[in-house]
Amino acid sequence: MSAGRSSSDVSRAGGSPRQWRRAVSPRHRDARVSEFQRSRLLRAAAAVLSEHGYCGMTATAVIARTRVSRKTFYDLFEDAQDCYLAAFEEAVTRLAAVAGPAYAREGSSSQRIRAALVELLAFLEREPEPGQLVLSYLVGHGPQVLEPRAGMLELLQGVVEEGESEARTDRALSPLTAEMVVAGVLAVVHRRLRERPQEMGALVNELMWMIVLPYVGPALAARQLKRAIAAPVETAPAPSAASTPPHGVKMRLTYRTARTLEVIAIVPGASNAEVSTRVGISDQGQMSKLLARLARLGLVENMGAGQPHGAANAWHLTDSGKELESAIRRQGAHDVR
Repeated sequence: MSAGRSSSDVSRAGGSPRQWRRAVSPRHRDARVSEFQRSRLLRAAAAVLSEHGYCGMTATAVIARTRVSRKTFYDLFEDAQDCYLAAFEEAVTRLAAVAGPAYAREGSSSQRIRAALVELLAFLEREPEPGQLVLSYLVGHGPQVLEPRAGMLELLQGVVEEGESEARTDRALSPLTAEMVVAGVLAVVHRRLRERPQEMGALVNELMWMIVLPYVGPALAARQLKRAIAAPVETAPAPSAASTPPHGVKMRLTYRTARTLEVIAIVPGASNAEVSTRVGISDQGQMSKLLARLARLGLVENMGAGQPHGAANAWHLTDSGKELESAIRRQGAHDVR
């Protein structure tokens, strides 16, 4: 989600001063700040929804959780419902990124559905909040915006109806078969995700039995209950740097921390003053404290002679710092707080 060219792009291009200025220009910096703030608010909205439901999701609750200003919230969203819909869209995108590749890998309808279920349920164990947001909406909670719900349910019903091609029974099926199957699966997953999110992966066989039963009959459906559950390929994005810092680094990742690491990656050997200018911190004392803290955490190191010797500091990322900065870029700073 990074705006402009990434630090790795600049480094590979030779990292000319013009490229450095463009990569950390005020306009680029302002866009990144808005991106970070929007990401923080969307994550906060998902957390509020998970804890209090749609009725408890207000602009005030989301703002309080992130401690951003009310002005910032309303600069980014029209109201609480607009924030909800944006959080919902992001959650759907993440779930689709998990299920889509898995579904496309396999051959028959039941194989595709099973592969997608394995990945989705594993993802929900790791990150239940996006799933809770989407499932709550699909089972009837949330704003009365019916078009997205109807479209998604129709899509899921179409996936289930592909099972008719594998039907091995001459019994006539109700036109509502797929609709009832989808409603049942969503209800089960929604309830279990709220009650026992750490056990989602164990539902694969039972859910597959439920999905294929109308189409293949009880004897063949029973085979689903005895199948070994494959390990997920984990097509979901890796956990963000903020949630899993390298080598056990204990820190709260802020915008300024992320920008400082990015600037040093773009301009290795930068002095305190140069880092301060590019990050946008006018107080040199604050910049010095931040750099000293990052050095204590083993993320940056000073390769210059330093102030005691009358020379400027020259900051470089350590291996841990490079790992963390790279993770921030890959993740798009989803969890930067």
